[in-house]
Amino acid sequence: MTQTAQPPVAAEPPEDIVPGQEIYTPAFRADPYPVYARLRAERPVVRVRTPRFDSFLVTRYDDARQALSDPRLSKDLWRAGDTYLAVFGEKARQINTNMLNSDPPEHTRLRRLVTQAFTPRRIEAMRPRIEEIVEELLDRMAPHGRTEFVDEFALRLPLAVIGDLLGIPAEDHEEILAGTQVIRTVGTGGRSPQEDRAAIGQAQERLHAYFSGLVASKRREPGEDLVSALIAARDGDGRLSEAELVSTCFLLLFAGYQTTSDFLGNAVVALLTHPEELQRLLDDPGLLPDAVEELLRFDGSVPVSSFRFATEDLEIGGVTVPAGSIVTIVLSAANHDPEFVPDADALDLSRGPTHHMSFGHGIHKCLGTALARLEATTALRRILVRLPDLRLDVPVEDLQWLPAASAFRGLLELPLRFTPTPR
Repeated sequence: MTQTAQPPVAAEPPEDIVPGQEIYTPAFRADPYPVYARLRAERPVVRVRTPRFDSFLVTRYDDARQALSDPRLSKDLWRAGDTYLAVFGEKARQINTNMLNSDPPEHTRLRRLVTQAFTPRRIEAMRPRIEEIVEELLDRMAPHGRTEFVDEFALRLPLAVIGDLLGIPAEDHEEILAGTQVIRTVGTGGRSPQEDRAAIGQAQERLHAYFSGLVASKRREPGEDLVSALIAARDGDGRLSEAELVSTCFLLLFAGYQTTSDFLGNAVVALLTHPEELQRLLDDPGLLPDAVEELLRFDGSVPVSSFRFATEDLEIGGVTVPAGSIVTIVLSAANHDPEFVPDADALDLSRGPTHHMSFGHGIHKCLGTALARLEATTALRRILVRLPDLRLDVPVEDLQWLPAASAFRGLLELPLRFTPTPR
């Protein structure tokens, strides 16, 4: 008798691996914190399998803080070798030759050069311009009584700010927006994983070409912008190479634009779904700086650290992580660890400053924290004044969040209503 060929049966993952589909569900996209709580309690360091790679997730605060400072967890993509190529592909390397993806001593050199140009004085000097951009955006929105907040405000403010900082002409903002949104919204639009990777690769190539041209232009005609300052920055006899300059521009764009954009949407949703806390802030605007820190802890826009690679066998939280493994520190889970702050799943704007990890920790802690705080504080202060009776324009359960495949936590859209006011 002829036997009919049977399709192969997918092998069950080993017991120490959690299949990614058990975690990265639609419900997880909307509210990942119950899953994080379960992982912290049951499997605080766990290997998760996705279609592209396995990664150890670290979810407890103390373990996360230790891992972010452990030199055996490398950020050097070249050192990762085949592991990196298998996950990201060769094309991604051209935009990742920067301080985020390097180890000391190379990281020390690159960060010192960028810090020379990215000074607190330069950031503080931007305050009047940030205030101006906020008012311009709110002027357009205020008379209408409703807005799609992501497109009309959250994306526009940080793009204008980082555009000014880097010296990107205003007429190029839409080109930058188009490329970054392809990368940000990976996993949407009904594309296959292969189509997503191709689209991301094309967007990365376009952005790389754009910044290569921008660097060349600033080299010919320097200005008062950050790119010109980076070109001029020196460390002994060394400067940033051409590849490092272009890649650093790409890094600063995403670090200074996309993260702030998504945080603004998250912060508004958090306030609108916690009306008592919102009223507390309306009654006491002086609470705003502490409120921003609590909102960052409560629902930050960077849920996980960028990947690290174990250079040798090591132990995290009592779990052995073999050499060559990818390790992902879940910053959002660490920020909700009850061992870190009491009642960690509650939004408490009077909590006061905490050592949250929404900007990371250790030598790779975000260089742009002052700029992000300045933008968020300025924006929220004026939004609460200029858009009275602010409320969601759809049920909260209908909000569309970025897919789990995205590196960011944020909303695809945020429809809002408010009482119209004249400009």
